Amino acid sequence: MNDDNNLKQQVEQRVKRLVRAQREKSTVLGQSLYMGTLGLLLILPVLGGAYLGLWLDGMASGYSVRWTFSGMFLGVVIGGFNVYLLLKE
Repeated sequence: MNDDNNLKQQVEQRVKRLVRAQREKSTVLGQSLYMGTLGLLLILPVLGGAYLGLWLDGMASGYSVRWTFSGMFLGVVIGGFNVYLLLKE
């Protein structure tokens, strides 16, 4: 009995979301802004990690790009997580 009520509530919530989504159709401008936001959420951590890594490599003696690549990789991971969280909503 409890499973039936739970299933009924889930179906009602999804129907409400579908009706609201159909009523609030997004425009081309809205979709462009959304895609731009996704791009920024991915790119800004990568650029920040690369910049920080380049600065750390500059402080080390000799030629090294170890910190730069590590910062870029960490930026990709953080950016991917940011995009995942935004798309999950």
